[in-house]
Amino acid sequence: MAHTPTSHFQNDQGHPSIKIGVKRFMCVGASFPLDHPHVFINMGEENEKYCPYCSTLYKFDSSLNSEETFPVGCFLSTH
Repeated sequence: MAHTPTSHFQNDQGHPSIKIGVKRFMCVGASFPLDHPHVFINMGEENEKYCPYCSTLYKFDSSLNSEETFPVGCFLSTH
């Protein structure tokens, strides 16, 4: 079984919601050192889910790839 890396997202700008192209991801809140505990979120059958720490509403958008966000700039590279 191939390992698919988990996309990580941050919300440095304090957006109330962020559109993303994946349904399984990690929210880190703001960038280090202001990050919250990194929490894995799985939307399952739903198309949106709140982060339990920072209350960012993540909305699935199938037109985006795993590293794209709207507003732009919320993907966090872990490489």
